[in-house]
This record gives sequence, C-alpha cells and structure tokens, in this order.
Amino acid sequence: MDFDFMDPPPEDNIMTSLYQLWILGAIDNTGELTQLGGRMAEFPLDPSLSKMLLFAHEHGKCSSEVLIVVSMLSVPSVFFRPKGREEESDAVREKFFVPESDHLTLLNVYLRAKQYKFDAEWCTRHFIHSKGIRKAREVHAQLVDLMKQQKLDPRSCGGSWDVVRKAICSAYFYNSSKIKGIGEYINMLSGIPSSLHPSSALFGLGYTPDYVCYHELISTTREYMSCVTAVEGEWLAELGPMFFSIKESYESALKRRQR
Repeated sequence: MDFDFMDPPPEDNIMTSLYQLWILGAIDNTGELTQLGGRMAEFPLDPSLSKMLLFAHEHGKCSSEVLIVVSMLSVPSVFFRPKGREEESDAVREKFFVPESDHLTLLNVYLRAKQYKFDAEWCTRHFIHSKGIRKAREVHAQLVDLMKQQKLDPRSCGGSWDVVRKAICSAYFYNSSKIKGIGEYINMLSGIPSSLHPSSALFGLGYTPDYVCYHELISTTREYMSCVTAVEGEWLAELGPMFFSIKESYESALKRRQR
C-alpha cells in the first residue's frame, strides 16, 4: 500500500488482490507471505491455479490430473465452431463432456488428444485447435519441470476424479454459486444471479448440482459462469470456512437425536 509506484493502481484493486491472497492462504492476517504463499509464488500462474496445484499434490494426490487442467486453463479455448457447422461441432464436442465438470472435460480432451499423439488431423476432425492444445502441452511440460525443481513428483489419482473436483473447489470456493432454478444460479457471496453457459458440460444434460464453482464470469446480456464444476456443500464449508458453514437440516438433527 505504501510502495512508491510511478503510476499507482487504484487502491481498491490492491485491497481486492490482497484479500484474494489472504482467502487462498498465501498471506497471513498481517500481510506476511505464508509458507504456502512462498511455494505458490514459484509458479508463473494465477494464484488460484498455483493453489489448486499445490492442494492437489498435498491433499488430493491428483497433481498429474490438475497439472493438465491448469495447463488447459492457461491457453485460450481449444474448441472451435466453424460457421455453418455449429451443430456438427457441438455434437462432436459433447462426446468429450464429463457431466459434472467443464474442468474435467478439459482434462478428458487433453488425455484423448495425447492418445493420438496430438495429431493435427485428429484435432481438426474433432474441432480442436491443434496449435492451442500443443501450447497447453508446452505449458504442461514447463510446470512439470517447475514441480520437480521443488521436489514435488506429480501423482495420479488413477481415474478417481472426485478428488480433482475438490482440488478445483480449494482454489475457487469464493467463486461459488447455489442453484436457484433449472440452469439458474445465485452467487453465494455477492448474491448476483448467474447462468450456466450454453457451451458448458452441465448445461441441458438434466444434471443440475446444488453447488458449483466457476473459473470466471462472462458478462454479456446476463452473467454467465465460464468453466464450471459441481462441488459438494461440505467441501465449501471445509475449504472456505471464512465464508461458509454447514447448517444441519431438521431431518438429520432428528435422526441424530434418535440414534
């Protein structure tokens, strides 16, 4: 706050950034860098993404999978919709969908492309930008090197992707929304209504989870959540205790008393 910037950013922006770092556990109550914050700073990533990666390594044993998710989020969208072939490209894209998560859909796309050795022809046939996914592969290789420099060997959860969803929740619990209607959500902290984007794996699949976390909001005619993952209410209370707590339902309180 006291740094002598030549062209200082707005004070609100600095406060918001400090607040976000505190929420993520990168700085303590006095503004000092924590041990976690020091390790997060080693990665050339958005703080939320480096937190997700470190949480996945230590708590979820799924850093191999999260490394791919982070790499895919670090490049522009790898999907494309050519004019006149929108329906065809949407149908092909749906084959990659993981119903409860856009993040896991990105993971699925990368793993499938890897099976085909990131072949440009295969990518084009599946409406995927071959240059984009190759860029993600480069980012992935750099991040693996950085992890190894920190003596962190990537670990795989072996296909149990729920732990990956929890790692995503650990980094984006402050971007959480609660269901209000079909496809309609309300932000749990700001109260802003938001919707699932029509391109989301969760949109129109008949699966509408009670709680979701999203990567960012896109404002057009309304607020759309971009890159969404279904999360459990218990995870929000565990990972974001400064915001959320579990209220026991009447039924569960009754069962507990009976026991």
